[in-house]
Amino acid sequence: MKVAIVGASGAVGQEFLRILAERDFPMDELVLFGSERSAGRKYSFKGKDYEVKLLQHNDDFKDIDVAFVSAGGGTSKDFADTITKYGTVMIDNSSAFRMDENVPLVVPECNAEDALNRPRGIIANPNCTTIMMVTVLQPLEKISHIKRIHVASYQSASGAGAAAMAELQQQYKELVNNEPVTVNKFPHQLAYNVIPQIDVFTDNGYTKEEMKMFNETRKIMHTDAKCSAMCVRVSSLRSHSESVWIETERPISVEEAREAIAAAPGCTLKDDPANLVYPMPLETAGKDDVYVGRIRKDLADENGLTFWLSGDQIRKGAALNAVQIAEYLIKVGNIK
Repeated sequence: MKVAIVGASGAVGQEFLRILAERDFPMDELVLFGSERSAGRKYSFKGKDYEVKLLQHNDDFKDIDVAFVSAGGGTSKDFADTITKYGTVMIDNSSAFRMDENVPLVVPECNAEDALNRPRGIIANPNCTTIMMVTVLQPLEKISHIKRIHVASYQSASGAGAAAMAELQQQYKELVNNEPVTVNKFPHQLAYNVIPQIDVFTDNGYTKEEMKMFNETRKIMHTDAKCSAMCVRVSSLRSHSESVWIETERPISVEEAREAIAAAPGCTLKDDPANLVYPMPLETAGKDDVYVGRIRKDLADENGLTFWLSGDQIRKGAALNAVQIAEYLIKVGNIK
């Protein structure tokens, strides 16, 4: 098994290295790729140093079995044919191919089998907020079909990459020292603030991030459910949270929901509000599961249920989900 990471120097690329080591991913060889800016850098993996190669249109992927790609949508589109030319499975973390009908969009806890049908040799990793939400929705869908979803996301700086995380930390230092605040990665100062915009606005008033949650949820879960989202950037450093309201065909009791979520793969129930126990970004950062709490009946909808979730955007929301897809393909013998 020969594995490549494209975009090795980024926040998700670095997380790939950690997760592949932690999970002892079965591989014989690792190759790192990056842009001109990162080519030549060295990173350690299981006690051995690996130098980042320049990503080029050549035959470097000829013997590679699976490539984890997290280098932005433009790079993914530009290099997709080069990466998949000789049969490499490309697991792409960008939004470039998510809604392509010939590219499966996969969260293993929901639709692992979709990864087996990939006409273009590409599997798309969904948007981070969508991944975490559908991981929790899937066990509830099995109880009663979900008709409508309303969600407000509280997304940390990590969602905008390593440089954005560094900028948030820099902003707090600048504010403490009464220095001018650096604002490059966000439309406004994020420190001591929340910004009700993630990605650009579309014609209907929703941002692209919010529309991703609508469209991707339907594709992953093979559902007609409609999802209305409000995505907000908050000043936590790492790990996203979401407040979710669902309407189902028949009422789901709080007890049913708790039991289903507690038993579901990829979910951890943390729901004891009487003792101030509920998921928070400080505690979910660095963890693999999506943590769920504040489960209660929706007072505005007889068939409604509402809950709170929190999960690590860089792990389950990105790198871990991609690695789990590859692990599934290996398990069923579906990598060349």
